[in-house]
Amino acid sequence: MKSFRKELWFKIKHRREFVHITGEVEDAVRESGVQEGLCLVNAMHITASVFINDNESGLHQDYEKWLEHLAPHEPVSQYQHNRTGEDNGDAHLKRQVMGREVVVAITEGALDLGPWETIFYGEFDGRRSKRVLVKIIGE
Repeated sequence: MKSFRKELWFKIKHRREFVHITGEVEDAVRESGVQEGLCLVNAMHITASVFINDNESGLHQDYEKWLEHLAPHEPVSQYQHNRTGEDNGDAHLKRQVMGREVVVAITEGALDLGPWETIFYGEFDGRRSKRVLVKIIGE
């Protein structure tokens, strides 16, 4: 069985951002040479997420509104976590809702995604470089 590891790095310009990363993950699958296996994609930061959904701007706006309703950024004093000097208590909660990782099957050397499924990196406390781990195993 083969094992392949790659880090994807992103410079996140905003506090919250959704980055379409399907192409970069597909490149990693090709680079790995795995034809049949599994591809794990996970955020390497506790205020970020990796998820699969439709690449549609209205949906992304809905996520922004919904997540801000569930865990509003302000007032920052509402979060016990922020008493440590941080201001990202909301980002930790948003990550918990959106999830840490996805696992996608690899079939015949390609990601086996359903119609309209695309992979995203979701950042909830950005404005700096962030990374995603792609781990591929298989034959």
